[in-house]
Amino acid sequence: MEKISGSWIEDYFNGYELHKHAFKDVVYQVQSGIQKIIIVDTYNYGRCLILENELQSAEADEFIYHEALVHPSLILHPCPERVLILGGGEGATLRETLRYRAIKKAVMVDIDREMIVCARKHLPSFHAGAFDDSRTELIIEDGRKYLERTQERFDVVIIDVNDPLEEGPSFMLFTLEFYQIIAERLNKGGILLVQSGAASLTENDVFTSICNTLNKVFPHVYPYVTYIPSYALQWGFTMATHNPGNLDITGDEIDTRISSRLTTTLRFYDSITHHALFNLPKYLREDIRKQDRIIRDKEPLTDHYPGISMERS
Repeated sequence: MEKISGSWIEDYFNGYELHKHAFKDVVYQVQSGIQKIIIVDTYNYGRCLILENELQSAEADEFIYHEALVHPSLILHPCPERVLILGGGEGATLRETLRYRAIKKAVMVDIDREMIVCARKHLPSFHAGAFDDSRTELIIEDGRKYLERTQERFDVVIIDVNDPLEEGPSFMLFTLEFYQIIAERLNKGGILLVQSGAASLTENDVFTSICNTLNKVFPHVYPYVTYIPSYALQWGFTMATHNPGNLDITGDEIDTRISSRLTTTLRFYDSITHHALFNLPKYLREDIRKQDRIIRDKEPLTDHYPGISMERS
């Protein structure tokens, strides 16, 4: 086996575990007014986006993350026409949302204008032109401030922001009070979907805390997970709604909706994948059950993430 000598990304999960990626070049890097943005070309996973020293998306497998994030809620909703996306700066969450014929308006709110400029230029396969779709309304603003001022209502709200890192831009978008604001902005039968962090054996405190906090706001909360190869981790998502009737459909109906609602085919998500997503292992179900933390404005969750170091030849 050929051994690559040269430049490496060292992605530390904690002080005792890391995942390494060999990379070819640094394509772009900038310190915006919000965060540090780095784009690199790696050998195994293609072009990768790194924000605040946290690996966000990899070209080779971002479809797994983004299809898992978007499609369960949009397929289970009877007729999603208006969708709000908080975050998702690379544009891939917006791309997946706009695959649906029924979508009349997709509002994307991201705090960092520089991230959008960067994505347009350097991540074309991620957004695939979604920023310029006539149904897109792009707003540069803090997601919480937007929801506090708007009176618009949505069928689905998707939160695709960075993990609640210390001194990061997003930790106040994970609190009980924020989820209460979202609940008021959902149409009847609306669904909230939250990217919820690592859901591995040793790293799941963010995931289980989000699940527990959402349970204090919504009567029906459904956590689910999938493995993301470039993360080398199982990743968590959480769906919440006031109307569980939306979710009671068969596998055949899921596939029928995929076929009739979407304009293109998918690479990851179908009825078999859907049921696999929601079948959590026993240890993780027990960790969710045991979690008693409620994330509040006065006691926000700020995760300490060792982050990435880059060694260049």
